[in-house]
Amino acid sequence: MIGFFEHQYLSFKKNHMRNLIALAKADGQLHSSEEEMLYKIGAKYGLKDRQIATLIQNDNSIASKVPKSHDQKMNQLYDLVIMVYADGIVEDREVAFCEELMISFGFKKEIVLWLIENSEKGNPPTPEAWDNLNRKVSVLLRLKLSPDLQTEYYFSKINSEEGLKESKDKHGSQHNRA
Repeated sequence: MIGFFEHQYLSFKKNHMRNLIALAKADGQLHSSEEEMLYKIGAKYGLKDRQIATLIQNDNSIASKVPKSHDQKMNQLYDLVIMVYADGIVEDREVAFCEELMISFGFKKEIVLWLIENSEKGNPPTPEAWDNLNRKVSVLLRLKLSPDLQTEYYFSKINSEEGLKESKDKHGSQHNRA
């Protein structure tokens, strides 16, 4: 018997995989390279091959699942970009699926194209660089920066430690009062 928290985490992992499976099937077929990537990502999350196979077989029409925490959303985004490149072809339907998912996550859809363009042939940022980006985005969310300032930070200053400071100086520390 599994406890409540173990059940919650298993549910998160399966929902995470369902979103990836939906992406892999967005072009109407599941390529062998995409299936291989699904098993690799599933193993990273501790899922057994039989659990992954069941998810793949049972999820023909999947409603996307929105992760609860910011970290889970960022991990999903990272794995989505890996899946986009799994078959070596970035398809418009895959990009559109990811953009719709990002909107449901409360993110700007442009983050998808930015990340795809900045991931060289399916090589997303290293885990360390991704953790750094994740921390920066977390700071933005905590500061409740204006959408204009967030967009500028995302796309023009994302890799610069001085980027947030420069943007704040330029725009006069714009914070949304919520």
